[in-house]
Amino acid sequence: MTLVNESEEKHLNKKHMEALEEEKLERVDSLPDTDLASTSSGVSSILITEDSRSNSSSGDISVSSTSSGEIQTILLSESAVTMLVEPASPSSEELTVMATTSGASARLDKCVGRKNKGVTWGFRSVIGRRREMEDAVAIVPGFMSRTCDHVGGCTAPGSSTSGEISPLHFFGVYDGHGGSQVAKFCAERMHEVIAEEWDRETIDGYEWQRRWEEAFSCGFERTDNEILTEAAAPDMVGSTAVVAVLSGCQIITSNCGDSRAVLCRGTQTIPLTVDQKPDRQDELMRIEGGGGKVINWNGARVFGVLAMSRAIGDWYLRPWIIPVPEITFMTRTDEDECLILASDGLWDVMTNEEVGEVARRLLRRWRRSLMTDEVSPAQVVADNLTDIALGRNSSDNISIIVVDLKSKRKRQQRQ
Repeated sequence: MTLVNESEEKHLNKKHMEALEEEKLERVDSLPDTDLASTSSGVSSILITEDSRSNSSSGDISVSSTSSGEIQTILLSESAVTMLVEPASPSSEELTVMATTSGASARLDKCVGRKNKGVTWGFRSVIGRRREMEDAVAIVPGFMSRTCDHVGGCTAPGSSTSGEISPLHFFGVYDGHGGSQVAKFCAERMHEVIAEEWDRETIDGYEWQRRWEEAFSCGFERTDNEILTEAAAPDMVGSTAVVAVLSGCQIITSNCGDSRAVLCRGTQTIPLTVDQKPDRQDELMRIEGGGGKVINWNGARVFGVLAMSRAIGDWYLRPWIIPVPEITFMTRTDEDECLILASDGLWDVMTNEEVGEVARRLLRRWRRSLMTDEVSPAQVVADNLTDIALGRNSSDNISIIVVDLKSKRKRQQRQ
């Protein structure tokens, strides 16, 4: 009799939790819709907002784009010591093949993203259950302006859209540990350095992917060096960095650490990054080959301390912790729904597939809604994913950026 009662109780508790999560998905948000305007390169204004250093889950910012065509950098700086639990993920080689071949298509009449306008986005960054916030989020619409032919990877070379100057948008999530200084520095500076490095033409005839690889690799290294030379952070402070550049035809992702980016395409959720963990086979061999040790202390950690194998900062663990990113390229298609970047406060408690399913369901629901002129579907997704992670007792800070890859015009056509 006792066993039956316990079983019934567990069943009721499970149904109750499922009902709570479904209720979170039905939540109506009231944040304004924001369009990314075409703008020239450079940063004209910076908005910095810091969350209160309490256990509150507040820390949202409602931001609307400027109508004057000026670039607005939306920067949210907060805090967190990272505790990491890693879901299974594809190997680096599998990701490379997936990112370079998935979405390859025949030559088109127009760039997939047209002039890369009409893109909407939403984000949320909260302290969660941590005592401090050390996350930082950077969103820089139009951080560069170039023709799609010049950027590279154009799916419609020679078309009317490929030769027109259009904005490239930058999105970055930085998950700090040991302090907030490195994450904040990256959010303020990383996009500028990457743009500067891309403009360098030190070697003639760069193939476009190689040029972006050089820009990201040198940009991450430069940012790391600047933090050190400017004494912007103590030696024991570091940060992950996952950034994405969105052009009319490409999603170019660069990752250092265990924050993560995924692409929702049709019914698929495609990983654009692979977490760099100390027990990942190639990383383990690199660390141990350099005389380092990976110790299992609440998970695999470099010398029992750091639960990731690459990061910006953390100079006390050099040469085993390195600021070298892994870069992937994904050709955009008309089937792309949204791009999601997030710190491990989300990925610790939700799989890629769960996140993708929630995003697709909410985007479909809100795109059909008459309220899309008042509420950004991307913001609804970011808010709901945050609430689900909190409901699942995520112990870390949670920072999420959602980029809706369907322009308003395409949504209206589908309706």
